[in-house]
Amino acid sequence: MALALGEAGWHVTGIDIDPQRAERAREIGVIDAIGIDPEAELTVVAVPARALEVEIRNALEQTKGMVTDTGSVKTMVARNIDDPRFVPGHPMAGSEQDGVDGADQRIFDGAVWVLTPTEGTDDLGLRQLQTILSSMGCDVVTMTPERHDALVAVVSHVPHLTAASLMCLADDRSLDDAPLLRLAAGGFRDMTRIAAGHPEIWLDICEQNSDAIITVLDEFSDRISRIRGLVAESDRDGLTTVLSQARRARTNLPSRTVRPQDLLEIRIPIPDRKGQIANITMLAADCDVNVADIEVAHSTEGAQGVLVLVVARAEVQRFLAVLAGQGYKPTTRELA
Repeated sequence: MALALGEAGWHVTGIDIDPQRAERAREIGVIDAIGIDPEAELTVVAVPARALEVEIRNALEQTKGMVTDTGSVKTMVARNIDDPRFVPGHPMAGSEQDGVDGADQRIFDGAVWVLTPTEGTDDLGLRQLQTILSSMGCDVVTMTPERHDALVAVVSHVPHLTAASLMCLADDRSLDDAPLLRLAAGGFRDMTRIAAGHPEIWLDICEQNSDAIITVLDEFSDRISRIRGLVAESDRDGLTTVLSQARRARTNLPSRTVRPQDLLEIRIPIPDRKGQIANITMLAADCDVNVADIEVAHSTEGAQGVLVLVVARAEVQRFLAVLAGQGYKPTTRELA
């Protein structure tokens, strides 16, 4: 993230528990200076889950701007830190690379970055953060912390544990059959790549999101058992149904490549009341609408403003219907 912000023209400072790592970051231009800038407009806390709360509180005490984090579990930290300048966040991007030398600002191109604001979150600060992340190429999605933790258990946490299990299975089998790992071709390598991630990170994740992970593991176990039954019974029709569903779902995973001419501006009058931006962006997430850009136009009269969202034309009508159902009066116009 430091690289991405630096490339966008931001002055970036940073600290690390390891002074040598911070110095390395400065030497190779990942950060401009070592330290915490009290005037920072945004502070990003990227530390293991067990250290998040302490470092977030430190950031709030030592800086004036918004603070966000990159932790994979959101409910606990959102519940324990109630500050209007803090927006819990989770970038759904990463690699098996460790350390500052593995940093790559392009990792955010088209990646989902989840924000989980609470009732006390400052609206304009949330909008500022959404704008910054969108400018980095992120698809910003807003939802509650509890919903986030339930969903990432399905698409991130259990997949990692599954990849680790498959890798361990292959490793154990290779002790008796040496050529096995030499046969691990593209499909196996792609499926188990995430198992190369640092184990320490996952210890905290599994501890903090254990309930959701166990629920999904139970569901996954049931599905594997059903597939075992289909294979054991040579049930070709049953297997065809399962594999066809999987293929169809995989093929239809959302694509976030949208051309500028395919975008439209939605303008939504909003009252000057806390939580409006968070509420509307959560509605967008609920109906699978990607918000490409966001800004607030303040009214010169009255206690209201206009929230301006840029979304894909193909998604406009269903979003307008949802907004109208919630009492909003949106209008649309072409991009200037």
